[in-house]
Formats: sequence, C-alpha cells, structure tokens
Amino acid sequence: MIITLRKLVPEDSEELLQLQHQLDEESTFMLLEPDERQSGLRQVREMIENFMMAETSVLIGADVDGILVGFMSLRGGTVRRNQHSAYLVIGILKQYQGVGIGTALFHEMHEWAVEHHVIRLELTVMTHNHRALALYIKSGFTIEGTRVKSLRVNGQWVDEFYMGKIIE
Repeated sequence: MIITLRKLVPEDSEELLQLQHQLDEESTFMLLEPDERQSGLRQVREMIENFMMAETSVLIGADVDGILVGFMSLRGGTVRRNQHSAYLVIGILKQYQGVGIGTALFHEMHEWAVEHHVIRLELTVMTHNHRALALYIKSGFTIEGTRVKSLRVNGQWVDEFYMGKIIE
C-alpha cells in the first residue's frame, strides 16, 4: 500500500465528491447525513478553486495506490483578527483508518500551518468518537470545552468537544 498526500486540484472534483458521499454513507461522525449533501460537481470544483486561492486555507487529499481515500481541509480566517486561526475537517474511509493516514495528514497540515503562519488550529469531535479523539490528542490538540447537545444523530443528542492546538 502506497500512501500519497497531495493538494487537491479542480480535476479531483469528481473523486472528492464521490469520497464525500461515501463518507456520508458509512460514518455517523461526519456532519452530513447520507441524503443531505446538496453540492454537485460544479460546487466541489469551485470549493477546490477557492481553497487554492486562499492564503490561509488548504485542501489535502490522501491517495492509496492512486485512489482518493481521505482528505483534510483547513479553512483559515479571512480578516486580520482571525487569519492566524484555521478550522480543520478530516475524513478517511473506514477500511483505510488505523494505517497511519490520519497521522500523516496531521503532520502535513502542521507543516503547512507553520509555513503559512497559522498558529491556531481548531476542530470539533463527537465526544463518543474515541478513535478520532485519540488521533487528535496524539497530534497535539487539547479539549477546550464541550458543546452540549451540539448535534442530533439518529434521533439522539450528541455532545462535541471543541479542540484546539497552538503552534509555537
């Protein structure tokens, strides 16, 4: 298995959209439910183009043997007061979890953040997502607070941890 990390480009739109739909189907830990994603190919292409043009944002894909199996996005602030801070989203297909892709994505993201003077990374994670929580803590994130009844998943209230990492 050969893992390759790379910045996504507009030509990846179809594969990224397919990955997003598959993640929506197989995980209750992603934000959108399976029938909820409204973006089409044009919107995904525009999203990738916007990430490419933004100085404080990046979209990285993880390929295994040439197939896109995961991604990480980092969306940075757009004004002087928050351009040092960025919100992170990660998604990896179940069959490729636990083989180092998440760790590699977090390492790549850390390097990118240092290079682009982003000193605060933040994310949210459902409190019962123990596997992701362990990865985030291993990657240097700390729990800053709890968002009570933040989401409703399968008819049940779900709390989220708000996590942050300061890059010094």
